[in-house]
Amino acid sequence: MDTSELQNFFDCCLGHWEIERTYHYLTRHEVERSHTKFEVKPLTEELQTKVLADNQYDVSEQNVTLSGFQLYFHTVSEKGEEVAQSLNALFVPRKEEKGMLEGDYLRDRAYEEARPIVSHFRFDPTMSELLMTTPYTQVVSVDSITLLNPNLRIRKIINYDRPPEGEPFKKVRLVGFGVEQKVSTP
Repeated sequence: MDTSELQNFFDCCLGHWEIERTYHYLTRHEVERSHTKFEVKPLTEELQTKVLADNQYDVSEQNVTLSGFQLYFHTVSEKGEEVAQSLNALFVPRKEEKGMLEGDYLRDRAYEEARPIVSHFRFDPTMSELLMTTPYTQVVSVDSITLLNPNLRIRKIINYDRPPEGEPFKKVRLVGFGVEQKVSTP
């Protein structure tokens, strides 16, 4: 399985990013804008081990190339509300089908719920798009990052009410859009 294009995607994502987002809360009929500063660093081997242990995820019997990153972000909404978080993310490719990589996306701390979590990812190298699907307790979050060039990403987030097992996503709670630009200094 060739993971070089996925690794190149992550290499391009390293550094400092300034992000302007708009969130549409469909259940509350509200629109909110926010500004986020992201810092993305490579994930050390020690932190890879931590993320695997936190999620009780064993890769010892598998021949996989792991990719990941450390992420710190600070968001300020237009209402002045602030959220800061740091987490470690690890991507474990499982299969390659029709040119796309799919696998598990592990975090030591989730966005919606403060706990380790295993999600699903799909990477399309022709579109340079990483699609991550996370089933939380109440919602399923579908998050897309499209790398337009090494300094510009487009982000799309859709949160659905979590349906019963095996049923399709139907009710949308939130839709978010973002323009993410790399900056040369923190």
